Parts: sequence; C-alpha cells; structure tokens
Amino acid sequence: MNNIQEALKNSRKIVIKIGSNTLAKADGTQNTEFMANLARQCSELVKQGKQIVLVSSGAQVSGVSTLKEWARKKDKHFRQALCAIGQVELMTQWRKAFAAQNIHIGQLLFTKEDFENDHRSLNIRNTLFTLADEGVIPIINENDSVSTDEFTIGDNDNLSALTAILWSADLLILFSDIDGIYTDNPKTNPEASLIETVSSIPELRKTITIGEANSFGTGGIETKIQAAEKTIPYGIPMLLANGGKENILENLSNGTSKGTLFLA
Repeated sequence: MNNIQEALKNSRKIVIKIGSNTLAKADGTQNTEFMANLARQCSELVKQGKQIVLVSSGAQVSGVSTLKEWARKKDKHFRQALCAIGQVELMTQWRKAFAAQNIHIGQLLFTKEDFENDHRSLNIRNTLFTLADEGVIPIINENDSVSTDEFTIGDNDNLSALTAILWSADLLILFSDIDGIYTDNPKTNPEASLIETVSSIPELRKTITIGEANSFGTGGIETKIQAAEKTIPYGIPMLLANGGKENILENLSNGTSKGTLFLA
C-alpha cells in the first residue's frame, strides 16, 4: 500500500476540490459526464463510512455553457453576472449527478469575510458538520457574483484549504488537469518528473519551476502549494492529482493512479 492509499484509507472526512479545467470540456462548456462519474465515486466512499465536502469551481464555465453569447465579454459586471447565472446551472448539474446516487447536496457560497469573522466561521463550521452528519454533501464555491478585489479569496485551492481547516478534515484532495507537482512544467518540458511525496514545502520551492495559471482556472501550481502551506500545520495532508483521468478517486484508492501527496 502506497502513501496515497494509506491517506485515503485512514481519512474519514475528505474535502475534494474540483478545478475549472477539470469541469470544462475542450470547448469550455460543462463536463456533465465527469460530474456524474465523480458523484458515483464519492458515493462509494460514502458507503465506506466517509464524509465528503466538495469545493467546486465552474460557475463561469457553466455560465458560458448557458449564455454562449456572453463568453467574450470581459467587463467585470458581466463576468459576475455570468457567474450568477452559471452557479444555478452548476448546482443543477451537481444535484442531478448526486441524485442518481440517492445523495442530497447543499450549497454554500463564501467570501473572504466569512473566514475572517469568528461568528460567521462558527456558523459555517456548524452547518458543515450538520450537513455531513446527515449524509448530505455540501458543495462550496466562492461567491463570485458579489466578491470584490478587497474581499475575494481569489481561487478555490485556498478556499478548499480554509474549508478543510474549518471542518477539521482528515484529507484535502485537489483535482486539477495535471498529475501532481513536477520538477518543471510537463507540458513544455518532457524531462520533467513527478514528485510523488512532499515532506518539506520550503525544500520543494527550491527545486521546482512554478508556471502561471491555465486557461480556465484562476489558480496554478503556486496556489496549490499555498493550500498545502495552510493545511499542513493543522495536520491535514493534501493530495494533488489529475481529476480528468478516468475513475481517478477509485484508482487513487487502489494504487493505480499517482499524484503528489503533501505529508502532514
């Protein structure tokens, strides 16, 4: 049994973050097939007695799928309106996906302020515990339609880390469009090698090249490392893996897929 298998086996409370690139097809529209398959895999974990919280990007992707004529609009107010429209579609598709597994979902939308205010943070924590204890899967996203530069978290990697800490999770999983942390960008450097285990983030930063965010997402490798830097001090390991690979949760559990595990 490898480190990733052990981490999944020993974790009861798991936060899973789904990136925009994982939720989007090549044409930028919503990948409902992926959502249905992930819901099935989450259902299998629930049957094993595990609790799942999803942090789902994709409001803007879903908005583009709904209102294609707005896809090229760059005005901030149009983008926020697009997220308002897309969030409804995003949750509709998640509801359908989990309904097929006889699982209810609940939506929570946050801003940076929610995690900086003790009273709000306590309410978030209590709601997460109540939903999870009742077998409902909370699905979280940043409230992109009202967040401003001053109050935005900025990316769902860090949002998922804050959620994992607040919920006292046992494991944080980030699903992106790469297999994990590489020594260099594997899309441009064929010599780049996968780093399967990270025990020291400061040492990791000395040995890798960090690129920029990709086309659909707001994050990148930097925000994923930031997420690990948040959870590790709380004893929460973090796993980065390729969400686009078929049956990724199952294959991580059985040891046939790889990723990068940040050890706590």
